[in-house]
Amino acid sequence: MEIKVLGTGCPNCITLEKRVQRAVKESGIIANITKIEDIEKIMEYDVMSTPALVIDEKILIKGRVPSVDEIKELLNNKVISFNRK
Repeated sequence: MEIKVLGTGCPNCITLEKRVQRAVKESGIIANITKIEDIEKIMEYDVMSTPALVIDEKILIKGRVPSVDEIKELLNNKVISFNRK
């Protein structure tokens, strides 16, 4: 699973990155987590409001910081949908 946290380094972006790391660890999911801070690369995702959470190249959250539980739910849903294929 590829996870990207899009954000320029603001406090909310840092919080999202920490919550994503915690959610991945607590879920036991194997994932690559990348932080993208370059505004031009962020704009390639058509995101104008950060932070944003991208899982497997799909924008799932933008403009807010979800809870760890919400992130875990998103991760688990991705694993379930992957296993159904």
